[in-house]
Amino acid sequence: MVARPNAALAQIHTQIMWDRLIAVVEEQAQTMLRTAFSTSVREAGDLSAGVFDRHGRMLAQAVTGTPGHVNSMANAVKYFLDVFPLAGMKPGDHYITNDPWLTSGHLHDITVVTPSFYRGEAVGLFANTIHVVDIGGLGMGPDGRQVFEEGLSIPIMPLARQGRMNDDLLRLVRANVREPLQVEGDIYACAACNDEGSRRLAEMMDEFEINNLDRLGDTILDASRAATLSRIRALPKGTYRNSMTMDGYDKPLTLSAALTIADDGIHIDFAGTSPASAYGINVVMNYCLAYTAFGVKCLVAPEVPNNAGSLGPITVSAPEGCVLNVKRPWPVAARHTVGQMLPDVVFGCLHQVIGGGVPAEGASSLWNPQIFGGGSLVDEIEDGTDATTLPEFSTVIFHCGGAGARPEKDGLSATAFPSGVRTIPVEATESIAPVIFHRREFRESSGGAGKFRGGLGQVIELGGAGATPIALLCNFERVQNPARGRDGGHAGAPGRVTLRSGRPIRPKGRQTVPPRDAIRLQLPGGGGFGEPRTRDPLKVREDVLDGLITAEEARRVYGVAIDTRGEIDLAETERIRRA
Repeated sequence: MVARPNAALAQIHTQIMWDRLIAVVEEQAQTMLRTAFSTSVREAGDLSAGVFDRHGRMLAQAVTGTPGHVNSMANAVKYFLDVFPLAGMKPGDHYITNDPWLTSGHLHDITVVTPSFYRGEAVGLFANTIHVVDIGGLGMGPDGRQVFEEGLSIPIMPLARQGRMNDDLLRLVRANVREPLQVEGDIYACAACNDEGSRRLAEMMDEFEINNLDRLGDTILDASRAATLSRIRALPKGTYRNSMTMDGYDKPLTLSAALTIADDGIHIDFAGTSPASAYGINVVMNYCLAYTAFGVKCLVAPEVPNNAGSLGPITVSAPEGCVLNVKRPWPVAARHTVGQMLPDVVFGCLHQVIGGGVPAEGASSLWNPQIFGGGSLVDEIEDGTDATTLPEFSTVIFHCGGAGARPEKDGLSATAFPSGVRTIPVEATESIAPVIFHRREFRESSGGAGKFRGGLGQVIELGGAGATPIALLCNFERVQNPARGRDGGHAGAPGRVTLRSGRPIRPKGRQTVPPRDAIRLQLPGGGGFGEPRTRDPLKVREDVLDGLITAEEARRVYGVAIDTRGEIDLAETERIRRA
């Protein structure tokens, strides 16, 4: 049936407005990147930005951002409206919280929500979430035993009233963090980016001559929900199970999932998952839902816009008290250590469903230690050094291992999946803190072998500049339990943590790097996909010539003989592969 001309034009008009709304929230996010003070936001893009309707339903998210922030924020706005109804908000109001159980799972993430007005009427809300470099307490490490030890907690409260900032709150923040200028600057950036979103939205509404977002919002959400359900209904119905063992803090943890596909959606139940840890690697339900839903959407409906409509058919349950659903006051500062493994768990379920398979497991969990300096913050100082002269600082770095191989392509090396954050450039960190990177390069032979090779990890060596000792809060996963391959692909290399001097160091918890020493981080690789000896010999040769694998590994694992000139010995290769 051919649509009538007026109906066809209306559909085009709606699509243009939809695209324009995404452009509005992307400009919102870009304003955050341009105005933020901390490297975690302006360099790594550890943020989210989005626009919501008057009921707190997310209509559109910015392309820039991380799934943990975006999908947690999608549920967070309704909590703000429970405390401060939209009817009582005024132009220039901003509201703030970092409550882990209401937003994205730990105190280091701050969420700001702002009403948007058009011709005097509230038409929606803008929200953003960012990772601030410091929030006081023990820092972003797993050593805390309760959330009270992990930093300053800000309940849902006004950040600004009719354009006037809450100075009492800002004084309280400055008094409780190690980097007051950076943290306060980031909070102002949160308000600025929401203001920019509101300004751009008003321009859009003028241009398209609409008085509110109600009709457009309903259309967006209904279409997104219908498109997601259509993709789900095309999958075989049933329940599919997968589990994963990860290192944990002091003992291994098991993440168990049962994924059920039905006509009305996909439900993931994490019954059988390990109990909560006594240390701060626990996950709150909102963050569990965020990364679980992301894993489903990546494979089932990746082209459908991410909003309340497309997220609605994906539901999650986890037993209260397990590591994926802790209640206050359990510690949660390093919740990403566990939470970022959830897409791999979901992929293992969907691999049984999707023709051609899904990517192998990757390094997944970011290696992003918080780094401290200063006489009272480190354990080892050279004899004769006046501790009061050591510079005090706090910063965080973002680095990642290899992603899993895909069914038709190699895995991406040193790539942050699923978090999506960018690596903070070495120069950016060295410019703001007395830290020096001695080495950063791909880790040879770390990608899991397969018809398609897993992505490589990297080797990083860093320490204090000069004779400065530093302390790190370490949250390093995949040291004991590397990323698994699929369909005959091999596991990626496990991670490894040492000091350059040879002294042992733990992969989790607070560690000190002594003066003139450096920590050596060997990040894990992604798993391979398919039998290694079915890999194209020309690709094996390229890997050898590029220094990604050794000639010995090419012969032993892939069955490809590379001679001293770097050429394939065809006769020897054929003999090895027949053996």
